[in-house]
Amino acid sequence: MYFDIAMPLTLFAVTLVSMFANQKTEPKLKENLQEKPMGVRDAALLVGLMVVMIFLIVFVRDINYVLMALYLFAYSLLLYTFTYLFSKSHWYVSILPPASFILLYVVFGVLLDDPLWTYYLADIFGLIFAVLITLYLAGLFTWRTTAIFGVLLTAMDIILVLVTKTMVQAANVALSLKLPVLVSVPLIPPAPALGRALSLGLGDFFFAGLLDIQTMKKYGKRFAIVCAGAMTISFFIFEVALLNYWRIPFPGTLMIICGWAPLVTWKWLTMRKSHVSELGTPVVREQTAI
Repeated sequence: MYFDIAMPLTLFAVTLVSMFANQKTEPKLKENLQEKPMGVRDAALLVGLMVVMIFLIVFVRDINYVLMALYLFAYSLLLYTFTYLFSKSHWYVSILPPASFILLYVVFGVLLDDPLWTYYLADIFGLIFAVLITLYLAGLFTWRTTAIFGVLLTAMDIILVLVTKTMVQAANVALSLKLPVLVSVPLIPPAPALGRALSLGLGDFFFAGLLDIQTMKKYGKRFAIVCAGAMTISFFIFEVALLNYWRIPFPGTLMIICGWAPLVTWKWLTMRKSHVSELGTPVVREQTAI
């Protein structure tokens, strides 16, 4: 029986880092960026844009280098924004992290095609970007838009991974461009028959972080930590099935939401039942005899 603990633990760690960091970063981001929360239509539009982007990557190969430039610009902007806002530095100091990222990508990823980029630097930057994009976008979501976005994103992921296979093709194109869109960690315990490592997309890390941050806002930190553990356990169970039986690409969002949704549903029903009981409790008032 094959199993792996490295990727589930990585998912758990990144989710908790995003959750705890959000408490410090969100007030600062809202104060300086003043972005409006997304509505339901915005959440649906975001999922639609993701679908369009994925199909463009796969079927319009001539614009892949344009998309590569957009990815690099987005990653660099994230690095610059967080460095500038939280380090209290001047712009010419804050530009050093994105400049270093671009330099390392061009030299070690593109020109030299060095294993240092493929096996180490790309994963490190991938983890950094997974946390930063979660922190940046989490404040734009509400509890309602998170629930709707989660359902739509999971449905999209299931279709594009299991039905059309388009997501897998898009990931392969992005990897051919050496972009840090996946995080790969070695199998623990090692299983030579299965290969060296397992990979998970940055979108899946973002999804788990977003769900946990919104859970913390709604139900508190302790329950959010429990939910992070539940998502990790669910991911582990699916991963065991994939390693031993299915051996196919599988939507990570489904693996994650299957751990989160039952707990949140139970919590919602419990609190709703408690609220109804409180409303139905008769109030006894003392009367003073006249």
